[in-house]
Amino acid sequence: MRAYVYTDKSLERYAGRFVWLSINTEDAKNAAFLKKYPIPALPTLLVLDPQGAVTMRYVGGATVPHLSRLLDESPRPKVDADKLLVTADRLASDAKHADAAKAYDSAIASAPKPWSKLGRAAESLTFSLAMANEDERCATRALELYSSVKGTVSSANVAATGLSCAAGLDEKHPKRNELVTALENATLEVFRNPKIELSDDDRSGLYLALIDAREAMNDEKRKTKLQHEWAAFLDDAAARAKTLAQRMVYDSHRLSASIVIGAPEKAIPMLELSERDAPDDYNPPARLALAYKAMKEYDKALAASDRALAKVYGPRKILVLTTRADIYLAKGDAKAAKETIAQAVEYAKSLPPGQRSEARIAGLEKRLASM
Repeated sequence: MRAYVYTDKSLERYAGRFVWLSINTEDAKNAAFLKKYPIPALPTLLVLDPQGAVTMRYVGGATVPHLSRLLDESPRPKVDADKLLVTADRLASDAKHADAAKAYDSAIASAPKPWSKLGRAAESLTFSLAMANEDERCATRALELYSSVKGTVSSANVAATGLSCAAGLDEKHPKRNELVTALENATLEVFRNPKIELSDDDRSGLYLALIDAREAMNDEKRKTKLQHEWAAFLDDAAARAKTLAQRMVYDSHRLSASIVIGAPEKAIPMLELSERDAPDDYNPPARLALAYKAMKEYDKALAASDRALAKVYGPRKILVLTTRADIYLAKGDAKAAKETIAQAVEYAKSLPPGQRSEARIAGLEKRLASM
């Protein structure tokens, strides 16, 4: 959104109503903010009142028209459903996902018809259920709500999130296949509807949901076809980018796509270009380390990891270190891998509240103990 949306001049009309603030979640100086307002995924949009209370929360990307609608709908609540939605947003902002889901459900149940905020409420409900690991409820509610948001931009997140939840159900679940099929059809319907304005980044997310669904159904042929379509789509989107920031939006997904189609070498030129054009950014060398690891060129992977470690900071450094440990393991150096995980544990414990994750620390310590 930074590259494609927030630069749009049409948003200047909101200057008198909103004070814009961008938070770097990796910077330690923002740890206090993150402790108060946990961010589950990027991007996350929060609207705060002058006292700092959350009045609107939206997780996910948005086009300029979609963002404008979200901002236009964010004034003080007018009906009971609006008040319940604010309550749900605050619970979700406090990472109380199960409670937030119940509040979103209550808001939807009490809403007038039509209700302009139904789409956002439906998206937020399915996301909260997914975060609460309530996969069956997530998939079921997504399918129920899809008909109400069909044809709108919100249908994309409702269908795709529900599909991911359905794919995550146990293979023996009696409704798994039925839910996957129905939500896959809904996701495809969104994907093929030219009237729904989605960013290329959002369309990439739809591809991921469809690919995961085919993997869950053990459909290797269709999964492989989708993976190649996804890779070609991303290459085309990057080719149409007008700025460096816009082009680099696709680096992460293009790397993933090149790896899953068995051609990690395809990612090398574009990541080298990004590293050259953005020399202070740790992401290009960190991604090059992954690409070289997939190519089994471990020395090049470690060299790229060195460059990333020299620039990375905040919680993202843990990911760079765990990738480095994986490179050592693939290379056959178990000792260096163990030392690297120990370094990751020590660093994770040093992070301030708001950036420090006890669950992540526990996972790292468990991995270290098993090495």
